[in-house]
Amino acid sequence: MIANSGLTSTTTPSTGNPLLDEWAAPFHIPPFAEIKEEHFLPAARVGMERQKAEITAITTNSAPPTFQNTIEALDRTGDRLSRVQTVFEVLMGAETNEKLQALASDLAPLFSAHYDWILLNETLFTRIKSVWDAGTTLSLTPEQRMLLERTYKRFVRGGALLDPVKKKQLEKINEELALLAVRFGENVLKEVNAYRLVVENKHDLAGLPEPLLATASEAARKIGLDGKWIFTLQAPSLWPFLRYAENRELRQSIFNAYITRCTHGDATDNKAVASRMASLRAQRARLLGFATWADYLLDDNMAKNPAGVYDLLNRLWTPAKSVAAREAASFQAMIKAEGKSFELQPWDWFYYAEKVQQTEYALDGEALRPYFKLENVRDGAFWVANRLYGITFTELKGLTAYSPEVQSFEVKDADGTHLAVLCVDYHPRPGKRSGAWETLARPCWVENGKLNRPIVLNVCNFSRPTGNRPALLTTEEVDTLFHEFGHALHVIFSQVNYVGLANVALDFCELPSQIMENWAFQPEVLQHYARHWQTGEVIPAALVEKLQRAEKFNQGFKTVEYLAASFLDLEWHTLSDTGEPDTAALERIAVSRMGIPPQIVPRYRSTYFQHIFSETFGYSSGYYSYIWAEVLDADAFQAFKEHGIFDSATARSFRQNILAKGYIEEPMTLYRRFRGRGPAVEPLLEKRGLLAKP
Repeated sequence: MIANSGLTSTTTPSTGNPLLDEWAAPFHIPPFAEIKEEHFLPAARVGMERQKAEITAITTNSAPPTFQNTIEALDRTGDRLSRVQTVFEVLMGAETNEKLQALASDLAPLFSAHYDWILLNETLFTRIKSVWDAGTTLSLTPEQRMLLERTYKRFVRGGALLDPVKKKQLEKINEELALLAVRFGENVLKEVNAYRLVVENKHDLAGLPEPLLATASEAARKIGLDGKWIFTLQAPSLWPFLRYAENRELRQSIFNAYITRCTHGDATDNKAVASRMASLRAQRARLLGFATWADYLLDDNMAKNPAGVYDLLNRLWTPAKSVAAREAASFQAMIKAEGKSFELQPWDWFYYAEKVQQTEYALDGEALRPYFKLENVRDGAFWVANRLYGITFTELKGLTAYSPEVQSFEVKDADGTHLAVLCVDYHPRPGKRSGAWETLARPCWVENGKLNRPIVLNVCNFSRPTGNRPALLTTEEVDTLFHEFGHALHVIFSQVNYVGLANVALDFCELPSQIMENWAFQPEVLQHYARHWQTGEVIPAALVEKLQRAEKFNQGFKTVEYLAASFLDLEWHTLSDTGEPDTAALERIAVSRMGIPPQIVPRYRSTYFQHIFSETFGYSSGYYSYIWAEVLDADAFQAFKEHGIFDSATARSFRQNILAKGYIEEPMTLYRRFRGRGPAVEPLLEKRGLLAKP
């Protein structure tokens, strides 16, 4: 392939399978229009055979093991398989269907067995260990030394030191985990797509904003229910409904549907899936010499062990609960002032939070949305990146993606050098899982001494246009757009030479995303992109002031629901017993142990906690990473504020020391180099309004 270019490569004979052919489109965009479901399985098998042949060439090399002929050579293997797997994962997340879901169950055990074949290959590990043992005597660059360390550790963590019997046990565990993860995610998607709250009486719609009603009416019309309204569990429908619907009974109905997903004892029930996965993970950890799955996972992260995570979470838990209690009291007071006697419940929280925000801060979320036209917010994020780093974004017309809703942009450095292609996919569809994420259609890697640049995707589920109104975002959606764009910048600026160093520690990878959120509502940034979609009027200064005054509002709730999910994650993954726990009982014990306020539900409950269960590894034992990284991002943004939020020297240091480095050095080493010291927790406490009042 040709590095740093949109040119096509030399024509080669077609294999009849677009996943195996050279991609001739500009920037080597995957030929999504040509790729069919039936192409994946044969392409995956060819990719596996090619990688096995590449590894066999390493293991049969008669020359003594060296960094170049073993470690570096291994890092260069599997390009074709990686390409197949990457495209498949893009489609599974953003544009899946029944054929792809069935195929996922076929591919999962194949991928699991293939990677076990590599990690448990005794001859290969013998060569790797030989280089590792000679490491201190070798003349290696810091990046090469880190690749050696990461490679050796990956094989040890993958079971290379186990005896043959335990290796077989590990292979069986890995295969079953892979299949269960696929099943978990499919079940959640099916439940979300199956739910509909159909409203027939217009009086039941009191309080709901007109754009939401228009969307609900259109959804009903599309399935032949003219004159009715349909609300779903998709974020653009669910959360506005809970904020504005005056009908308390309907709020309770949709909220309970949301928090009881995959718990109904039917084909999509995930209780047994989660339980089995937790058991298998505990078994896997025990085989590899760790007390629990959390000990195993965290050993490779910044936190290092569960105690380090609990220490951070507990430092935040007490002040967060105290603030949440004050918030709940203010909501209860409003209920009483309305002449009502019911006790505040979880399905009331969003509704009364919105009312209190309007009363105490004169801030109405719906009044802000006209200033947050999706395209303007996206361009605002681009503008921030240009101010900070000098990069530019030019839309690429005519590129074929997996959906016509995908837009593509070429990203160039300040000197005009091609950096990446950024694709954005912003609206919900039945084939797209919920949430928001960054993923790759092509990674960044070095080939024949040339750095091939990535194709990166931001995939979200934002409010759609309705009627003649464009897509207008909530403040939460604005935050999410900037967040995922931060992940994209991390990939766009990557300058690592080895695939094995491209991914950073889980509790470090959220730093680049979360720090970008800090710019979203800065007055200088809002003045640039926040313009009324009809009049073009810049967001009024008075409205910006209200937005800033309300910045810490409801942070007790937001912190508690997040921390509760983090504690729940650890409850599952600090199990030392390898039996299959009762899911409902485990969750009850966790909630009781936390002492979570009864008006708040953990952000994710076990049966739809996709971060920790819809992938073999995923964020299991790692959901805390968001708050861990928020300590870093709040402290790091303080550096920008100290010198100016667009200070070029600070931005250059952040790019060079954080965004470009991958895992070339330990994350804390990189952070200290940028900040000049370790991170402080006080900026986060201040940002969330959790500092003790004098």
